[in-house]
Amino acid sequence: MKIDFDGIQAFVVIAELGGFNKAADQLHITQTALTRRMQKLESYLGLKLIDRTTRHVELTAIGREFLPQARAIVNEMTSAVDHLKDMSENAKGSFTLSCIPSLTVSMVPQLIRQYANTYPDNRIRIIDAISSEVRKAVINHQAEIGIALHGEKHPDLIETSLFDDPLVFICRDTHPLKDRKSVSWSDMRDTGLVVVSNFTATRVLMDYQLAQHGIHLNGSYEVQHHATAINLVAAGVGCAILPSSTLNDGDRQHIVKIALKDPLVKRKVTLLRHKNTSLSPAAQAFFKLIQKSV
Repeated sequence: MKIDFDGIQAFVVIAELGGFNKAADQLHITQTALTRRMQKLESYLGLKLIDRTTRHVELTAIGREFLPQARAIVNEMTSAVDHLKDMSENAKGSFTLSCIPSLTVSMVPQLIRQYANTYPDNRIRIIDAISSEVRKAVINHQAEIGIALHGEKHPDLIETSLFDDPLVFICRDTHPLKDRKSVSWSDMRDTGLVVVSNFTATRVLMDYQLAQHGIHLNGSYEVQHHATAINLVAAGVGCAILPSSTLNDGDRQHIVKIALKDPLVKRKVTLLRHKNTSLSPAAQAFFKLIQKSV
């Protein structure tokens, strides 16, 4: 069934203003166009809603009965359209972001804080998962935006490179290497290391690239999450090798971040969105913020 919204709106405005002249002015159309709208609606319904003479306009009995329902239809549609217009113009709404856990330690919270300053009423749902699951979340429309590691290309994904994220050495400010501008992997052999699980993309990347240089490291402690490794370093349990993005200089007292070289091992962080789906206004605003800030 086709709903003639223009006709219903014309009927409501005529009824409320009491005439065709004022109604046409309010709707910004000619009286002829307004008359055609009413005629089309009445023809479709097979009922007369308005009796019109040269001097006055009066609702029929059916018109008076229909008016409250017609008014509710117009008000609900107007409210819905105004809401969508507000979303479009002011990027209001909610969206889901999926990202690898290591970026939720420092980078993503900072981006969300910036976003919240501009869009305080917007809501973000975060799915923190391993890189392959982030990609699946975007492909399956569970998340509008994904931040993951560079991976195998997928025909349904638009993948934009964000930055190279080198692995760094993280230790307390009492460690013998704390004043070095850079350290080599060979310096790690006699250091009690906290390493992330070999199920994470970071560990797989590290082991693969180090193996190509004949280097193998064993950690004294193994954890699942980068934040846990940082907490263990802060407690003086050991040192850690983590992506640089997990910790900004000055984020944690008494913790030092030092460049790792020979070889330089880095991961590539990428921004993901679905190829065939338009971003919602709220997600589009966050997407642009990421591109601008990183």
